[in-house]
Formats: sequence, C-alpha cells, structure tokens
Amino acid sequence: MTDHDTDRTAGRTVERLRGAPADIAGLRDRLAAEAVRGDLVDVAYRVVDSPIGGLLLAATTDGLVYVAFEVENTDDVLDMLATRVGPRVLRTDAPGADGFPAVLDAAAAQLDEYLTGDRRDFDLPLDTRLATGFRGQVQRHLADVTYGRTATYKQLAAELDRPGAVRAVGTACATNPLPLVWPCHRILRSDGGLGGYRGGVEAKQRLLAMESAA
Repeated sequence: MTDHDTDRTAGRTVERLRGAPADIAGLRDRLAAEAVRGDLVDVAYRVVDSPIGGLLLAATTDGLVYVAFEVENTDDVLDMLATRVGPRVLRTDAPGADGFPAVLDAAAAQLDEYLTGDRRDFDLPLDTRLATGFRGQVQRHLADVTYGRTATYKQLAAELDRPGAVRAVGTACATNPLPLVWPCHRILRSDGGLGGYRGGVEAKQRLLAMESAA
C-alpha cells in the first residue's frame, strides 16, 4: 500500500469516527466505575423514573442516604450531599454486584416494586447520618406506621413522649432524608388534612390512594 493509500484509509477512518455518536453515558459510567474502585467517591447517585416523577437516589458505601423528588432542585440536593456527607459526589447509572451500584440497583428495584403495588416493606441498607437529634428519632419512627395506615403529627409526638413537639414532628417529616422508605406521606394533620409533603401534595395523595386501594 502506498503512502497515499494509507493516508486515504486513515482519512476515511477519521471521518467515520467523527460521524459516530458519542457514547457519553458509557464513558461516564466507565469513569464512575474507576472512581468507585479507586475509593474516590463519597456519594454516588442516579435518577430513575417513577409513577410520581423522577427520583434521585443517593448512596454511600453504608447504604441509601437520600431520596429526592423531581420537584426539588437537583443542584441544591447535590450541594447538600457534598456539604453534609462528602464532597466527592458522582453520578453513575451502571449496575454492579457490590458497593454503590449494588445499593442503587436494590433501591431502584424496590422503589419501583413499591410504586407499582408489588411491595409493602423495604429491605435496604440505609445510611442514616442525615437523621439526627429529635428529627432523626421522628424519621426513624415513621417506619412503624405500616402500609395502608396513617397517623397524625400529634400522635407521633405523643408516641415519642414529646406531646408538645407537634410542630417539630412536622419539620422532621418535611426534612425526612428517606421518603417512601421512611413513609412520611402517611402522616396527616390532626384535622385529617394532608399537610405538606416534599414531593408535592399531589404525590402524597397518589401514594395514600394507592395504599388504601390495596
């Protein structure tokens, strides 16, 4: 092959590469996998679709640490995770047998099963470092309000021997780091009103209707 033929072949190869679609997602996942293997990640996250909108799932090596709703500002959520959990926050959508990807895989699967009516309880490793103080006590106690049941902010305060802390219970529900897994949507006002919900009142209504119909 002459030099001219070689140059022409190389030129065609370059043109084909230029015209090929960039596998940005695949490259990101490969880089993420290398970062995880190199212990360079504090928090890994991914975004999944659901019947109540997109959910951002964040995990550490200890377990699922945060669930955010589509109505929340993603940059604010990531900034909070970087500040309160660790600065090395990385998105990864690649599945895995262990570590961050395994936690995110399990969380995505179980949340999908719950939201499609095929699961009532969660069995996930959890990182509870964002649930501190009295708020953390309330948030952990939410798991005792079982599928299809509801309770009021006042009832939760009484159950935790803090009957005067109704407003604090409401704040704990509003700042719950693991909604759905810790079901703050089952907590209502004393007058039967829905109260607030970080995922939006419409999402709370849908979740309660789904559970009551089961």
